[in-house]
Amino acid sequence: MEISAITRALDARVPGHSLPQALYIGDEAYAFDLDAIFARSWLFAGFEAEVRGRGDYAALTIGQSPILIVRGRDGELRAFHNSCRHRGSLLCKPGNGKVARLTCPYHRWTYGLDGALIAAGRMGEDFDKSLYPLASIRLETVAGAIFICLADDPLPFDILRRDLTPLLKPHGLNRAKVAFQSTLIEYANWKLVMENARECYHCPTGHPELSRTFPVGASAHFDLEGDMTAVFEARMVSLDLPVGPAEEDWWQAIRFPLNPEQKSMTIDGQLSVRKLMCEAGAGDIGSLRWAVEPNSFCHSTGDYTFAFSAMPVGPSETHVVSKWLVHEDAVEGVDYEVAALADLWTRTNLQDKELAENNEAGVRSPGYRPGPYSTEAESLTIRFVDWYCATARRYLAATA
Repeated sequence: MEISAITRALDARVPGHSLPQALYIGDEAYAFDLDAIFARSWLFAGFEAEVRGRGDYAALTIGQSPILIVRGRDGELRAFHNSCRHRGSLLCKPGNGKVARLTCPYHRWTYGLDGALIAAGRMGEDFDKSLYPLASIRLETVAGAIFICLADDPLPFDILRRDLTPLLKPHGLNRAKVAFQSTLIEYANWKLVMENARECYHCPTGHPELSRTFPVGASAHFDLEGDMTAVFEARMVSLDLPVGPAEEDWWQAIRFPLNPEQKSMTIDGQLSVRKLMCEAGAGDIGSLRWAVEPNSFCHSTGDYTFAFSAMPVGPSETHVVSKWLVHEDAVEGVDYEVAALADLWTRTNLQDKELAENNEAGVRSPGYRPGPYSTEAESLTIRFVDWYCATARRYLAATA
């Protein structure tokens, strides 16, 4: 699909409706999304808890871009392209680890944790190592969460940091550890995965377990019937916990009440970790939902934080990476059981995989026509698709 075809597809999109078929399927649309969306947006990349010590690293891949996040000897976090400046080999395989320095496994070029090249054998006396540092990537942190941007001129980050910090800080992500992580392969376009993740229209029938705790009938700002929201907000004020909402067009955060008598997003609605991440209100503080376009959302309750990221790896393949964080001092088998901690969101993810793959199969039909979203139940999906189209158009205008 040429750029002109992308433009025609965007022009054909009816506001308040799903996207034209051409923007969901095919190699060209996928390549466009990697360039226009994932190479230019601020992306949630994980947690400082994963790279806490000096020499700790996290290696991940965004589209075709291998990324390396490293904690330096000076304690600073940095992000680099995971590509040796000699002949481009990966320095670290995907995953987490700890190193004293970064050494390429191919020809042993060696870099400091600050990305500077410190050793390159057999390169001659006139070789200047200072000319070959690792290529850096913009990185920002907010209350223990890590964000990166591949663009040289990223969008301003200041408002997100200013407004999200007071909401997220009480959840103690700087005193956390990853208790469990999973990767689920979904054979669906990443936008279909995210459209599904941005709405709960399907929850009463698609997620019976989640619906026990999650207020599936709530609006985008979780305004619930009666005085439930007002009572919850008053209690949060008494606990000195901000509620929000805080948002720009590319991110949103709000604390909301769970269903009556439910204290956490677990199978039985009760706290699953004895050692709480947020002790205010004995952990009965609803959920802080924070979501960042294009591909992530998180829920932080009193006892744990759940993080969801959808990484596109092909036109019709998306890897959903999920992480469950608990207090760093919580002991498995004593304070929590991984099976109980992960049960609700694992079931929800598997249900969503089936829904997204079914959606993908239907969108591929020659009979597919974009349909209208529910403004009541799918407002966050509309928000996502509107953001996607606006971001795509900005990219096209900048590259015209």
